[in-house]
Amino acid sequence: MPGKPAPIKKAPAKKAAEKAPEPVREPEPAPTEAPPAEIPAEAAPAEVTAAPVEGGAAVTGAAEERAAAAPAEAATVEEPPKAPTPPPPAVPTSAPLDVSVDDVNDSSLTIKWKTPVTIGDSGLNGYTIEYRKDGTSDWTVANEETTLANRYCITNLTTGDLLHVRVVAVNAGGRSEPGTLAEPVPIREIADRPRIRVPRLLRLRYIKKVGEQINLVIPFLGKPKPVVSWLKDGQPLDSKRVNIRNTDKDSILFIRTAQREDSGVYEMTVKVDSFEDKATLTLQIVERPGPPASVKLVDTWGFNAALEWTPPKDNGNTDITGYTVQKADRKTEEWFTVLEHYHRLSATISDLIMGNSYSFRVFAENQVGISEKSAVTKEVANIQKTGIVYKPPEYPEHDFSEAPKFTTPLNDRAATVGYTTKLLCSVRGSPKPKIEWLKNQMVIGDDPKFRQISNQGICSLEIRKPCSFDGGVYTCRAKNAQGEATVSCKLEVKQVILPDSDKRK
Repeated sequence: MPGKPAPIKKAPAKKAAEKAPEPVREPEPAPTEAPPAEIPAEAAPAEVTAAPVEGGAAVTGAAEERAAAAPAEAATVEEPPKAPTPPPPAVPTSAPLDVSVDDVNDSSLTIKWKTPVTIGDSGLNGYTIEYRKDGTSDWTVANEETTLANRYCITNLTTGDLLHVRVVAVNAGGRSEPGTLAEPVPIREIADRPRIRVPRLLRLRYIKKVGEQINLVIPFLGKPKPVVSWLKDGQPLDSKRVNIRNTDKDSILFIRTAQREDSGVYEMTVKVDSFEDKATLTLQIVERPGPPASVKLVDTWGFNAALEWTPPKDNGNTDITGYTVQKADRKTEEWFTVLEHYHRLSATISDLIMGNSYSFRVFAENQVGISEKSAVTKEVANIQKTGIVYKPPEYPEHDFSEAPKFTTPLNDRAATVGYTTKLLCSVRGSPKPKIEWLKNQMVIGDDPKFRQISNQGICSLEIRKPCSFDGGVYTCRAKNAQGEATVSCKLEVKQVILPDSDKRK
């Protein structure tokens, strides 16, 4: 009987060919050198079947060498995959912030908090709320599952217990540092929660002048009686400067004489157990500002002067609302206001008088008033005269020379012996004429019997107690460089005749 053919062993190349389709599932394409390696693997079985049994081992060894060479070529082409970057280590978050009481009654407690400042890449899975009774050290978890809310109500509590509460943030990195309540909370019903009722005028900035009295009444609600506390700019009040008086319904802040240092933010806190209400009051104590830091004369031209100044170093604890500018003539030294409520830091002063010199000063203004002192310019603005010289018109001088002329002549007179009489006339002339009196064409001269007067063109001759010999023709003569003029009159001196009966007496 013929013997059974020897079993055909699959060459390694054939196995490699059967496993070749698996790499196709990878995202990277199969290398192009792999198909040629399958060709000798398919031909290997035909040679093995035709070869005698004794030569089977040799053929098989050659095929194994060729099959081993094919994967070697493929391995040199493919790049090994890079190792993935390891994730960062998980880090817990920071502690929850501002844990406070939101509500409390005789069987439950509601707390609230703020999200931690630092959360990190690990995120936030939620919060765990824990509490313990005062005097014990065992913490009880209030919520079986973490919560993502920032508020939680702890129920089924016992009235009268004093509880400590804390909140822990949880993520892949573990538990954070706990955020705890500042004080333990008594579990009981609050009759009336504390609430501050700030008056309308105190809701905004409250402004007072230096030296004025401050008396602020701030009402509040709360039952049982709340505990009231005050802070100024986050610090306790100075009892020497500020007095506080508290009642069941209000709190009074009293300052006898306000000063600049009393300005600030005052915070009032009303607290009942773990509940509290806060209100802030902003006090601003103001006064008149200081003078501008400096003022200078920048330029002078024509009838104008340009000024510049800088704001005051002390604004009186309030905003500067404007400036007042004044000028003074160096001759009179009297100040006059030229600008009021002026908002800029530079100005041009116009309508100055030519030939005069001016000084300037500036006051600062705020809502209280103008500064007590002023900033005065060191330089003087000299308003120069222009080159125009006034020449009055030339008129020919009028010649007022005039020869004497009598405007009122002498009149004939009759006088009585022993009674003084006077002769009058008037004359004009330029220059002033010289007056002479003549009697019967003879110059009277300085005869004491006669008194000659000439005033403002009125000429008079007084004859003292004339006698019968003083009668005659009297002449007034006026002479000057332009000529002369005369006027005459006749004077008759009569004797008084008494009757015979008077003579006998």
